[in-house]
Amino acid sequence: MKLIRFSYNNSKEYKFGILKNDEITEITFRNFFTKYTKTKKNFSATDKKIKILAPTLPSKIIAVGLNYKDHAAELKMPEPQEPLLFMKPPSAVIAAGEIIRLPKSSAQVDYEGELAVIIKKKCFKIDERKAKDYILGYTCANDVTARDLQKKDGQWTRAKSFDTFCPLGPCIETELDLNNVIIKTYLNGEIKQDSTTANFIFNVFQITAFISNIMTLLPGDVILTGTPFGVGALKSGDRIKIEITGIGSLENRCV
Repeated sequence: MKLIRFSYNNSKEYKFGILKNDEITEITFRNFFTKYTKTKKNFSATDKKIKILAPTLPSKIIAVGLNYKDHAAELKMPEPQEPLLFMKPPSAVIAAGEIIRLPKSSAQVDYEGELAVIIKKKCFKIDERKAKDYILGYTCANDVTARDLQKKDGQWTRAKSFDTFCPLGPCIETELDLNNVIIKTYLNGEIKQDSTTANFIFNVFQITAFISNIMTLLPGDVILTGTPFGVGALKSGDRIKIEITGIGSLENRCV
């Protein structure tokens, strides 16, 4: 099932819906991201009055660095013994179709295509075997990074935190076979990243449980699971698309 967040006719209020075959059925939640009720309101996804928004408004975004075997090999670095964590602010989130703004303070901004996890309910100190119960679903993400600032600072906060540096979307897929999800990144139509979750060092459930034993995860929070081999630079005018099997594609333009 594909869940989306959308607005209609330039309204400042947003709605949630189930997307199926280009038709959106509006739903209402009794509790955020848990039980929902279908309404009798239906929309066409191709209606120009429909604007697909980022699928969640997280309280925090927790990301994992160096979580693909092929990426570790690319960087000639040893595989980490535990998930390597950093954070991005919620203010970095944008939706599919919105603009990535390249900061003047950076001379090298990179794309990083990733699978993102969306948390369903309050999650604290859980076991890996129970992690699935706390996950609503998955979406596409781009962990945009000012690479030169990351190297300059020696830590990652500034490099990862600029506004527009976390495109998410277009939907939350609640049913995904995680064993071999294909992730591809296209820069101006040319494929740059092509890998699968079979190359994960730490799987989704291990990551979720690990993070929950550090901090409380709340409904709508996002976990970025790492990027594969093939990261590269963006420039003004570029179009960057993240495509994940079973979810769809997330495309943004850079200025």
